[in-house]
Amino acid sequence: MSPASTKASTPVGAGPSSPELLSPGQPGYRRMSFALFAAGMATFALLYSTQALLPAVSADFGVSASAASWTVSAATAALAVFVLPMSSLSERFGRRTVMTASLAVAVAVGLLVPFAPSLEWLVALRAVQGAALAGLPASAMAYLAEEVRPKALVAAIGLFVAGNSIGGMSGRIVTGWVAQLWGWRAALAAVGLMALVCALVFRAMLPRARHFTPGSVNPRALVATVRGHLAYPLLLRLYAIGALFMTVFGAVYTVIGYRLVEAPFSLPQGIVGSIFLVYLVGTVSSAAAGKLVGRLGRRGALYLAVTTTAAGLLLSLADTLPAVLLGLVLITAGFFAGHAVASSSVSRTAKTGRAQASALYQSAYYLGSSAGGALGALAYHSGGWAGTVLLGLLAVLGVVSITLYGTRVARAEHRMLLAGAQR
Repeated sequence: MSPASTKASTPVGAGPSSPELLSPGQPGYRRMSFALFAAGMATFALLYSTQALLPAVSADFGVSASAASWTVSAATAALAVFVLPMSSLSERFGRRTVMTASLAVAVAVGLLVPFAPSLEWLVALRAVQGAALAGLPASAMAYLAEEVRPKALVAAIGLFVAGNSIGGMSGRIVTGWVAQLWGWRAALAAVGLMALVCALVFRAMLPRARHFTPGSVNPRALVATVRGHLAYPLLLRLYAIGALFMTVFGAVYTVIGYRLVEAPFSLPQGIVGSIFLVYLVGTVSSAAAGKLVGRLGRRGALYLAVTTTAAGLLLSLADTLPAVLLGLVLITAGFFAGHAVASSSVSRTAKTGRAQASALYQSAYYLGSSAGGALGALAYHSGGWAGTVLLGLLAVLGVVSITLYGTRVARAEHRMLLAGAQR
């Protein structure tokens, strides 16, 4: 394999003895952590800005839930498509440059989105926004791997992911309450302004890269690396698991607003937006995933995650608000735990080209989000909330089938090793 294909996974100067790498307690580390937390907030606030507003968008444009859901699916699908090319651009032009440019374009589009004259224009602008945002996850992990001491890397990545979670939650809550008072266009403008502040903080606070070495974008090497990852059965299974988990999550959170504004709940838009506080449960469950893996193993943790998700889906069928909220808690906890296990397994499994392996996982993950949003809304339009739950259960069944197959493969390989050792 060409060295150019694996450059991203071997950061220059990242050895533990380097005195210049950032570590907790240093001013540069604090600035970097705060900057990437702000970038993570802006990314997820913008990416899912229309999700809590779908009922209002449907009413304003006179379209169905499945049509309005494309304002979310177009953004996540574009991010999925562009995350791999953006990871290559960051190799040539630098992580900081690509992240800054991505945020600048995404925020500029975000300030135009409230003025979309039609649903078609809104979907098109959201697709451009998603493509621009692809530069953040594609570059942030590589920047951290190159600039932070290895022992502090997990904590630094955790802060970036926390920014994602807080941004996704706060963006939905802000849009919900602003929309209730002044309409969905004002809500999107509020998210755009919030993202603008985050982008300015990011640019002002992020330290210059000191360990980045520019490289050429080698399409052949990139294709060879991607082809190798896609030919690895275990990585393919992990990509599928991430996509299926996100299909459940995307379907549920795209449609839940429609269910809660209708009878028997009839909740106002602000309260519906506040439902996304449930995301805090995901922050806790993803952090606990490491302990679960230590006790149950990776497959055991996945089985627990899918069981929890399935239980939440079934519980959400009840027509009482406490049952629906508890169902959302279980779905969210199961999803984030499963995603944490699958995504960490990708880095552990890929021996070369880890940046590209992670980018492929992110592509599958966001394609799952796009598919979940579109299919979940279609299922809701056809069969109500029960239709969306059925879609989620089918995706959960897919995760179980893949995990069971992986367990059988692992046992067969173990038996072959034992047989070989006895000869």
